[in-house]
Amino acid sequence: MKINSIINRYLFKEMIPPFVINMVFFTFLFLMAKILFITNLVVNHNIGLSRVILMLFLFIPYFLVFVIPMSVMMAVLLTFLRLSSDNELIALKTGGISLYGLLPPVIIFCLIGCVLTLTMSVYGMPLGKASIKRLTMEVATSNIELGLKERTFNDSFKDIMLYVNEVDMKKGELRDVFVEDKRSESIVSTVVAPRGILFFEKEKLLFRLRLFDGRINRVSVKNRSVNLIGFETYDINLDLKSAFSDIKGKGGIKDEKEMSFPELRDYLKEAENKNSQYYKALVELHQKISIPFACFVLGILAVPLGAQLKSARRSFGLGLGLIFFLFYYLLLSVGYVFKNSEWYPPFIGMWVPNIVTGGIGLFLLVRTACERPVFSMVADFFNLKSDILKRKGTLKE
Repeated sequence: MKINSIINRYLFKEMIPPFVINMVFFTFLFLMAKILFITNLVVNHNIGLSRVILMLFLFIPYFLVFVIPMSVMMAVLLTFLRLSSDNELIALKTGGISLYGLLPPVIIFCLIGCVLTLTMSVYGMPLGKASIKRLTMEVATSNIELGLKERTFNDSFKDIMLYVNEVDMKKGELRDVFVEDKRSESIVSTVVAPRGILFFEKEKLLFRLRLFDGRINRVSVKNRSVNLIGFETYDINLDLKSAFSDIKGKGGIKDEKEMSFPELRDYLKEAENKNSQYYKALVELHQKISIPFACFVLGILAVPLGAQLKSARRSFGLGLGLIFFLFYYLLLSVGYVFKNSEWYPPFIGMWVPNIVTGGIGLFLLVRTACERPVFSMVADFFNLKSDILKRKGTLKE
């Protein structure tokens, strides 16, 4: 059978519309998960609409790594579900075309999805992650005063509680400042000052709060003593904890999600100790390759599922496809959970979902191509069990 035949071109074109619709729909759903993060930047840091749109755009490559395989599966499933419900599959089989003969356009479609996913995984994700980091730190450094709400206790800084009665945006000053400093294990310092300024040292990547004409109340838990100190000028170094902790690397070093494929490979070769960071990088390396191959695994699985459900609605097929994708993602999550364990290597953790789901897909494909319905197999099992129970009851009588 020629790959460029009319039937194969027809099947390929049928898969494109549901693929595009699912891409848009699932990308929108994944973006909704970042709404709270974006809302926090808008409310607390007053960023403009252009930066919000840019940040949402930079999140897309990370989502597409999972959205593309899911959309490929849904496109194949819905296409074969429509062919089955319209009895077009029966017509094709009557014309001498088996289910295996319909696989070339599916394989080509899955190959395109695999290439797109691999591109997003190898190039899109590291670039997007690094760009988000730069953009967010730019927002933080240029609008840090806006993140401090008046007459509100602010705990965005590590081990420091900050209260500001008034923020003068024109002069860039903070008035009636209260600071509780718990960065020392044995000493708790309470700083009160009528005036202060907050600025950013770009060279040191450090936020500094400078207070004027205040006093420090130091309580030593170990020595059970209290000291009161007055000052004209007092500087406090601040470290952002919560607002940007998920995008900051340790010590300014790239994390595994910001590394490109060659950087991950070089890091693993040069790593001296197999610590948690090593295993995270190893998981990321295998994930960049294994998830794109999920397009083939889920696409092949969708063929027998769509061919079997002759009288099912598209909504049911959509739900069934989501169930199998969640099953795949559950197996993938197991690999993430045990990524620091030597007895469950990252290679196995990232490739087991493809092996298990692919095995199920091939099994269902062979049964469907041999005209042995999959769902009747379950019914036959229960009927056999019922017959055995009846025979046992007859023997007892």
